[in-house]
Amino acid sequence: MAEVIHPEEQIIEIDVDQLLTKAMELKKAGFRLSQACAAFVNEKFELSYSFAEDKTYQYTTLRVVIDTDTEVPSITDIVPPAVFYENEMKELFGVKIKMISLDYENRFYRIEEETPFGPKNGADASGEKKEEA
Repeated sequence: MAEVIHPEEQIIEIDVDQLLTKAMELKKAGFRLSQACAAFVNEKFELSYSFAEDKTYQYTTLRVVIDTDTEVPSITDIVPPAVFYENEMKELFGVKIKMISLDYENRFYRIEEETPFGPKNGADASGEKKEEA
């Protein structure tokens, strides 16, 4: 019978300037990129990069919370498969990711609306127009 492993799951909030270092540390420790995603919450972007270690089932997510005008360095030189996630974050949310190894220049999806899940002309995250104060 196989040993049951109880993995520890972590969400570590980091500053944007720590992203490359932390991604490299996880890769060197044997973790692989499992998924990456963006969300527009409370007028900020939340970027989550989740890494898995297949032998111990350890799961670690690096969370970066940034203003909408903050530039984010691409992790594609460290983790090449991130290219698809980062192009998605850029095109669908409007995240300013710089130096993506293969940048599709907002042509990754065939969509008519620019950044459909990001901030919109004075709208909040729910899409409702904010009232002027």
